[in-house]
Amino acid sequence: MAGGNHSRVTEFVLLGFTDPQQLLFVIFSLVYITTLVGNLGMIVLIKTNSQLHVPMYFFLSHLSFLDICCSSSIMPKLLSGLLAERNIISFNGCITQFFFFAVFGTTEAILLAVMAYDRYMAICEPLRYFAVMSHVVCVQLVVGSYAAGSLNALVHTSALLRLSFCGPNLVDHFYCEIPPLLLLSCSDTWLNKVVMATCIGFIITTSLLAIVVSYTCILLTTWRIRSAKGMHKAFSTCASHLMAVALFYGSAAFLYFCPFSRHTEDQGKSASVFYTMVTPMLNPFIYSLRNKEVRSTLRRAMNKVLFCMYPHRSCSNQAKADMTCHDGVSRRNKADT
Repeated sequence: MAGGNHSRVTEFVLLGFTDPQQLLFVIFSLVYITTLVGNLGMIVLIKTNSQLHVPMYFFLSHLSFLDICCSSSIMPKLLSGLLAERNIISFNGCITQFFFFAVFGTTEAILLAVMAYDRYMAICEPLRYFAVMSHVVCVQLVVGSYAAGSLNALVHTSALLRLSFCGPNLVDHFYCEIPPLLLLSCSDTWLNKVVMATCIGFIITTSLLAIVVSYTCILLTTWRIRSAKGMHKAFSTCASHLMAVALFYGSAAFLYFCPFSRHTEDQGKSASVFYTMVTPMLNPFIYSLRNKEVRSTLRRAMNKVLFCMYPHRSCSNQAKADMTCHDGVSRRNKADT
């Protein structure tokens, strides 16, 4: 039965979590809404502010877009399943969900490496930065990341379609992922395991290597900066990216490099929750709270919103401020006389 897709299973049942379903629905709904609002807000903030139209924020806007897509490929089905007695997904729906999740997840892994290279150019080659990291080059790097992510997803999806699933159809996970699906196949999954280890290992290894090399060069360059203020500025621009890298690669490495041990099923779900829900939710907050430009842009945007909502109050506050200033000047003039 290994040759071709002679699948007897037409649908899968996602077992998900054993915790109270209503409580999880509320928690995951809040996480998903926060992810959408935070990342959409980051994209709008970058697009509407001309001061943020630089390579670093161009990549950051695509990172936010990937976080939205990665979370949206899983969360709607998960939330609807929490309200149903059984979370059923069709065979084609399961394969489609896996494909899109693999596209966005792989693209994000590569994009994080691209962002590390961008930080290397900005700190180590500041005079050549805008010449090298032109808009055309940035677009090419982003398109290349999406292409590599799509190719990786296509390879794994094709490898899954060659398998046969004769039953059972109970997937011990909350979304369609390679390791739990391979456990259900009645075909020989040796090739799939080799392909998964090779492709994912290559992507994670090369991406992490690019990040390590970039930050090693950054560290050596900052050691030569005698100004403490200059060193602080250099490290502050990299801190947000390093936190995002640690969150993403830490959970992804645990998820894919320890996938087949039956003793780590709950740990695998926990790592998946962190990888698919928590990290996309935290990324916009990490970049907004640690980045001075984003904070100042967000503050100005909030002031504009408040002015539109309460124009009379804003005007009266401004008038009071002007009156206070005028009274202060009058008192000083009287004191001088």
